[in-house]
Amino acid sequence: METTYPVSFGTDGWRGVIAEDFTFENVRLAAAAIANYILAHPEAGRGACIGWDTRFGSRAFAQTVAEVLAAAGIPVTLANRVTPTPALSYAVRARGAAGGVMITSSHNPAQWNGVKYKAWYGGSGRPAIMSEIAGLLGKPLPKAEAAKIEEADFVPEYVAAISAFADLPLIAASGLKFGIDSMYGAGGGILADIFSKIGVAFTEIRSEANPLFPGINPEPIEPHIRALGEAVVASGCQAGLCTDGDADRIGATDEHGNFVDPHKIFSVLLEWILERKGWPGDVTRAFNTTGMIDRICERHGRRLYEHGIGFKYVCDLMLEKDILMGGEESGGIGIQRHLPERDGLLNALLLANVMAEEKKTLGELVAGLQAKYGEHQYGRIDLHIPDALKNATIAKAKAGVAEFAGMAVQSVETLDGIKFIVDDPAAEGVENPARTWLLLRASGTEPLLRIYSEAGSKESVQKLLEAGRQFALHSLD
Repeated sequence: METTYPVSFGTDGWRGVIAEDFTFENVRLAAAAIANYILAHPEAGRGACIGWDTRFGSRAFAQTVAEVLAAAGIPVTLANRVTPTPALSYAVRARGAAGGVMITSSHNPAQWNGVKYKAWYGGSGRPAIMSEIAGLLGKPLPKAEAAKIEEADFVPEYVAAISAFADLPLIAASGLKFGIDSMYGAGGGILADIFSKIGVAFTEIRSEANPLFPGINPEPIEPHIRALGEAVVASGCQAGLCTDGDADRIGATDEHGNFVDPHKIFSVLLEWILERKGWPGDVTRAFNTTGMIDRICERHGRRLYEHGIGFKYVCDLMLEKDILMGGEESGGIGIQRHLPERDGLLNALLLANVMAEEKKTLGELVAGLQAKYGEHQYGRIDLHIPDALKNATIAKAKAGVAEFAGMAVQSVETLDGIKFIVDDPAAEGVENPARTWLLLRASGTEPLLRIYSEAGSKESVQKLLEAGRQFALHSLD
């Protein structure tokens, strides 16, 4: 009989509820699997870097991982302060480490924590790597002479790298003012320090570390980002820049306090890079992201790769092909010439860079793209339902559906979940209408069904999301 373990490595590592399944015992189990993976590859002698975020117990869990790896003979450099995930990834590559471990649960609620693995190239473990690590769970570690655990600050070298990547003098000369929101997470104070040094005006909220993330999940989307929008309006900023719990994802608000979703951020950055920078390379996007990316790539003659949901697929393609940029629905956007890794802080700086160069507010940049490529609106619902209902929804969807919200299903795509391409009557007579779709995707690890939609109007998106919700809730009727 196959042995099952309380640790399960998924898209970007393992996550669990603190004190329920995310315990010191289970963290040691995960760390031992990672140690065995590192030892199985010749670069093991280069050691490992370990970082940790603002979540409850993260520092102690990181120390536990360090002790397991060091006991296996792997030299460890342990962060001596709260560290953003992209800073840990940068340290792995810059220091020539065999790999890295980040203690974080990213944008999950406060009761969660997790273990992310970062490979030698400074990005998420590729699917093959994560599969190999998962296969090593429970394997005993060989006896070895214990290696040293040293401490270091990974943040300054990372800040220097992202500061050199963006045009800080241009931002400084722009006269723009920004709102900054770190959501009590690992990005706290970093953008503010950069802007302070170059004389850029800003207002900052939720910069202090708080493992309770009071009142929010540290995910830079509605409704958690509303406080930033209010601060932007109250302080007269031209945009609000927001990072999630471990600062690898980005969200934003425009000058009116309106939420700017990650799809629009991805589109703004991609259009600017292709128009202004002309950097070579193709583009990737996840199955649940905006069709505006397709239109931008077509206009600029760049090949677009569509892939499954999860940044590991972006990373995989970046390591195999000439990929300029890739992104996912939840605000994870990576630029290969920096790192094959999502980086919320870099992307926040680059948004400021775009605004300074184009001499426009964030709202004006988004409006310009909507006029150029057609109106694209997006929405998502996270439906927490029992597994039986979740599974019944997917089975019912696979059996065939004729329409949602009175919109006839034209075709179905099943790359990751079930996406229904529908005929939106509201798009009739509209110039360059967006492709309208509804996506149902079941979580493989939680009693959770995610429902996504994109259309040319907010009204159509809301109709489709509600139709998807009702479809799911009545799947056992």
